[in-house]
Amino acid sequence: MDGGQAEQRGARRPGRAYIGSFTSAGGRGVLAADVDPETGALDITGSSDAVPDPSFLALDGDLLYAVSETEPGAAATFDVSGPAPRPLGAPVPVDAAGPTHLALAGGHVLTANYTSGSVSVLPRAADGTLRPVTGQARHEGGGPVAGRQEGPHAHQVLPDPSGRWVLAVDLGTDSVTVTALDPATGTLRPHGATALRPGTGPRHLAFHPDGGHAYVLNELEPTLTVCRWDPAAGVLTPLGETPVVPEGTQGARYPSEVVADPDGRFLWAAVRGADTLAVLALAEGGASARLTASVPCGGHWPRDLTLAPSGRHLYVANERSGDVTWFTLDPQTGLPERAGSVPAPAASCVVLG
Repeated sequence: MDGGQAEQRGARRPGRAYIGSFTSAGGRGVLAADVDPETGALDITGSSDAVPDPSFLALDGDLLYAVSETEPGAAATFDVSGPAPRPLGAPVPVDAAGPTHLALAGGHVLTANYTSGSVSVLPRAADGTLRPVTGQARHEGGGPVAGRQEGPHAHQVLPDPSGRWVLAVDLGTDSVTVTALDPATGTLRPHGATALRPGTGPRHLAFHPDGGHAYVLNELEPTLTVCRWDPAAGVLTPLGETPVVPEGTQGARYPSEVVADPDGRFLWAAVRGADTLAVLALAEGGASARLTASVPCGGHWPRDLTLAPSGRHLYVANERSGDVTWFTLDPQTGLPERAGSVPAPAASCVVLG
């Protein structure tokens, strides 16, 4: 398939999913799929490889945003009103290397740049396309794990539920930074930072639906750090850690993504190497989490997790086995039951709309 040319078939249905993948590892770029609302099944309808290594995606109606996890890095906009993604203009540089995550906030797109250890701000024009970087927050420091924490590595950026703050999770510095976005200027004002246990390597976080707690998934140690979040003060306070693999689990264990139940009862985390999905029960109003089950992820190297808007299905992007697998969730126990999969070479991310 030539760059920017998309294969198409089928008609659009209300439920849609989009899959990011590494073109440098044989992926097809950004894939679009119909979603069966009853079964959760995916049916691929088209793809575009116009942007190299679109490893993470964010959706806003008929506009899809993607990082280009390259050096130098970039971010791109797609029109997804049809059966296949259509790029809108050329990718826009993020003035940093290795962007791995992006989020929408205050009329802007924010990117977390892993290699550079920074967060970039790109304004959105009236038509939704991206404009050049207007602001950047650069992290400093490192951690004790040789080869992984020689410097800052921003891995995720997201606004808090109140919309007042922007949090960035940094694997290299074992910290979560808090900034305030000025939507008028597209700049980030430093506010504070929370230090986590050295060597844990925080990767991603998810908020409790009440907005008062956050759960930081650590990559270098297979644990979850439960935190209190004060949206008025913009302060994140660690409360404790809990494992995301059963005691005695051997071999590589690199957690990748965590998602929260919209009812605030469960968390699910993906663990690469062990190739499992951890089920954690929340208690004390979200102030504690306990591992209740660990089930196979349906493939190899689960890089991303996404919960369906209905809360009934869980989707896993299995990077090294090249598939997206979906699970039906037991409403009482939170246990995922494998329901099906579609091929998606070098899959890295799934978003649903």
